[in-house]
Amino acid sequence: MQAAPTPDALETRDNLTFEAVLWALSRPGEPRALPDAGAGAILSALVDRECRAYADDPEIETLLRQSGASLVPLELADHVFAGLTTDSDLARFMRVPVGDMLYPDQGATVIAPAQIGSGTALRLTGPGIETARDIRLGGLHPRLWEVRATLCRYPLGVEMLFVDGAQILALPRSTQVEGI
Repeated sequence: MQAAPTPDALETRDNLTFEAVLWALSRPGEPRALPDAGAGAILSALVDRECRAYADDPEIETLLRQSGASLVPLELADHVFAGLTTDSDLARFMRVPVGDMLYPDQGATVIAPAQIGSGTALRLTGPGIETARDIRLGGLHPRLWEVRATLCRYPLGVEMLFVDGAQILALPRSTQVEGI
């Protein structure tokens, strides 16, 4: 009789985080609880030595080094951990990989802090949303949605994961976002 190993606390956290990310991506705009606060748990669940990553935060960069991921320039990254509040953040965001028509899956996953439930009112439509979903996201550059619209021309684009403490909200590349 074979016995399955018992997962330790870190593996359990990573599994719960991975499940929360997938849940959030399949239900765009619906916040989901994370087992731990911050982008570090998402990094631990999604990034390994086969990933190429970029971070604008030295603390996240240290965690990326510990994960074994390749630290690369923004234009080559699979996972981008970056703020999206300033003009320079927005200029950087315009350079993230969006894939190409042959390999649209090579668009980056962008993980950014935001204030879920406050700030700019947005209307979401697209797959995973029955008709439309209204949300609020704060702490982001006012022109972010305009720039995202130019990057996300399905099937090309980026997946966006917004983290607010121990909450995550996802916007897949297929989700259309308009200010209301």
